[in-house]
Amino acid sequence: MPDRAVIFDLDGTLVDTAPDLMRATNHVLEGLDRRPITMEEVRSFVGHGARALLMRGLAATGGLPEGYDVEPDYQRFVCFYSANIAGGSEVFPGLIPLLDRLKAEGFGLGVCTNKLEGLSVQLLDALDLSRYFGSVIGPDTLGIAKPDPRPFREAVARLGLVAPRAVMVGDSETDILTARNAGVPVIAVPFGYTPRPVQEFGPDRMIHHFDEAYDAIQDLFALA
Repeated sequence: MPDRAVIFDLDGTLVDTAPDLMRATNHVLEGLDRRPITMEEVRSFVGHGARALLMRGLAATGGLPEGYDVEPDYQRFVCFYSANIAGGSEVFPGLIPLLDRLKAEGFGLGVCTNKLEGLSVQLLDALDLSRYFGSVIGPDTLGIAKPDPRPFREAVARLGLVAPRAVMVGDSETDILTARNAGVPVIAVPFGYTPRPVQEFGPDRMIHHFDEAYDAIQDLFALA
């Protein structure tokens, strides 16, 4: 039974989902007679769930309508995104060799994301990543989103580890705060989605490619 867990964020950490998130957001914005948002914009808007993404998209393209209710547009977003979830999304370079090595060495692997659990599983299935992960926790799993530490702890708990030690890997302030709130070390990647450089939020380690991740993970467990 492994006693070490590595919990990953999903969007911007495991997978570059920005192209498909942009298309789904622009599908909704087009129906509201708004301009499309750009790739640069969507990369700074992602991280707090689809509702926040839509609200930020509206704010950037003319502001929120008076009395705006996001729920109908949120449902349109989810419907379109679910039907087109992996059209342009790609796994980040170096990830698969890392996951293969961690799995072979008995690490427990999980996902803790602010993407809905069902959509997360659908995306992981589409990219043949589900086989690596023993848990997938979204904001709807417990009704609580990151940076609350409970989704992270649930991701670890569902791995069935005995007295586990854990590390978080993410791309944003939300992930750094989640790790801090859970009392675990965190590795940050700079190629994800954040309006400010992720290093400004003080991760324990920065890696620039997943080729560097294994050594960083081992270093953090050695310090624990």
